[in-house]
Order: sequence, then structure tokens, then C-alpha cells
Amino acid sequence: QVQLVESGGGLVQPGGSLRLSCATSRSIFSDNTMAWYRQAPGKERNLVASISRGGSTWQVDSVKGRFTISRDNAKNTMYLQMNSLKPEDTAVYYCHAMESGFWGQGTQVTVSS
Repeated sequence: QVQLVESGGGLVQPGGSLRLSCATSRSIFSDNTMAWYRQAPGKERNLVASISRGGSTWQVDSVKGRFTISRDNAKNTMYLQMNSLKPEDTAVYYCHAMESGFWGQGTQVTVSS
């Protein structure tokens, strides 16, 4: 059974920080561009950031300068460091292995005072 396991979500005040993690198997991690998506209530799931097997990154404009995506190939884990969080960042965040099409179960991020 394919597993992408997210962790690190929670409740944080505006301006705060969180770090999300996504752990998976070596085969999935080494064969895929990895990505973070998010889905706010009543909205579509949208791509937030991605990182290629070689480490090239992309972020949506709304998070540039605040979010950083990274991967640790030794630990088969991807991260999303989220700083200067805003209420509009509130969503369920999903880990995605792009070539294989696998998804994690999601982790809730709530930004509220």
C-alpha cells in the first residue's frame, strides 16, 4: 500500500510559522517530483509548491517569499516551511507524488487569532 504521510499541521496565529513534512518510501520519493497542494473549504485543490528530483523548485505567487519547499533524499521526506502565515493560508494541505499520482491524507492548517 502506497503511503504518503503528512504531519506538522495545526493552529497558528497570523504571522506565525509551521513546518509540514511528507514521508514516503524510497521508491516513490526517488521516482517523483513531489508537491504540496492545498484545499480551502468550498474551493478547489490547488498546487502550492513543487520540487523536482533534482531539487528545482516552484511556488505559486501568493506564497513566494513566505513558503520554502525542500526535500531530504536520505530521509525520503519533503518539507514545506511556512512563515508569515496569513488567514487565507488556512486549508487542508496535501502531499502529492506527481508522476505516480499518489496523494497523502492531508493535514489541516488553520491560521487564526
